[in-house]
Amino acid sequence: MALKKHLAGAVFAVVGATAAFATATQAETYKWITFKPQGAGDAQARSTQWYVDEFKKRTGGKDEIQVFWGGSVAKTGEIPDALGAGLGDFGDIITPYFPDRFPLNNAVGFFIPQPNGPLKIAELMAEWHEKYPQFEEELAKANIKAVGYRPLESYGLLCTKPVKTVEDLKGLRIRSYGFAYPALFEALGASPVSINTAEAYDALSRNIIDCTPIGPALARGWKYDEVAKYYIELPLGASFGHLIGMNLDTYNNMDEATRKVVDQLNHDYSVTYNKMLEDDINAVREAWKKDGVTVIDFDKNALDDVVKSDAVQAVRQQWIKRAEAAGVEPDEIVKQLQP
Repeated sequence: MALKKHLAGAVFAVVGATAAFATATQAETYKWITFKPQGAGDAQARSTQWYVDEFKKRTGGKDEIQVFWGGSVAKTGEIPDALGAGLGDFGDIITPYFPDRFPLNNAVGFFIPQPNGPLKIAELMAEWHEKYPQFEEELAKANIKAVGYRPLESYGLLCTKPVKTVEDLKGLRIRSYGFAYPALFEALGASPVSINTAEAYDALSRNIIDCTPIGPALARGWKYDEVAKYYIELPLGASFGHLIGMNLDTYNNMDEATRKVVDQLNHDYSVTYNKMLEDDINAVREAWKKDGVTVIDFDKNALDDVVKSDAVQAVRQQWIKRAEAAGVEPDEIVKQLQP
C-alpha cells in the first residue's frame, strides 16, 4: 500500500513537472528515474548526464530527457515496477537486486570469478540480448527494454590485513552476497559473512569482517578505504551492475529515427561509461599512494582450481538450469564466462 501511494504521488509530480517543461520548450521530453544523487560525481552519474546530453544533440533538440535524481520518483527497489508502469521512460535497474525476477540478465552473478572486464561484459550483454530473444522477453514481462549496460569495475578484495596467497585467505571473514561469492569464499577456506553495502564500513572498522570484494572506485566512493588499507588484486573479474532500461511502450512508440538514436547510444554509452570508470579507478589508485593503501599483487591463476570445486560448479549449474528452462542453449555463454 505504501509503495502504491508513493508511486501515485510520484506520477502526479512527474507528470506535472514534465508538462510544464514540455510547454516551455515545445519538445518531446522523456523522464529518467534514478536512485543516483545528481552531485555524486562518479562514472555512473556522469555517464547518465552524458547520455542525456547526447540524446538531445543526436535528435537535433527535437527530443530530450529530464532526469529525476536521487530516488525522487522511485527508490532503488521500486524502479523496475515504476519504469514498467510508466512513471519513467528511462531508468537505472540494479539487476542483481532482482535475481529471481531477471535470472537470465543476472548470468554474470553466478559466474564469479570470470575473466572479463566491464567493457567486455557490456559487449557480452548486448550480444546475448541480440542472439537470445529470451533475455529481452524476460524484461518485456515487466514492460521494460534494455537500452544500455553499466557493469561494475573488476573486483579484488579490500582487507584490513595483508593477503598474499590463497593460504592467507583461510579463516578470514569476508563480506558476501548473491550466489557465487558465498560458494567461492567457502571453497577458499574463508567464512562468508552476509552484510549489506551500507553496513560494510562499520563491519570493517569494528573487525566484524576482514575483507570485502570491491573495486577501487567503489571502495573510495563508500569510504571503505578509510578503514581497510590493503587492496588485494584477487582476479574476480567485473561484476554486472546496472541495466539502463526503458519503458517498453515508450520505446515502441518512438518514431524510427529516435529509436535509432537510442539503439546507437546503447553501444556508445558502454564505451563512454567504461572510459569514465577507468579514469575514476586510475584517480583512486593514484590517491592511494598518498593515503597509505597498499596494493598487493596476486597470482592471476590462483582461483583456477577453486572454480572446479563442487560448490562453485553447483552455483553455475543453478544458472545453467534456469537458462535451459527458458529455452536458452547455455554452452556458449558459459564458455565466455569461464576463467
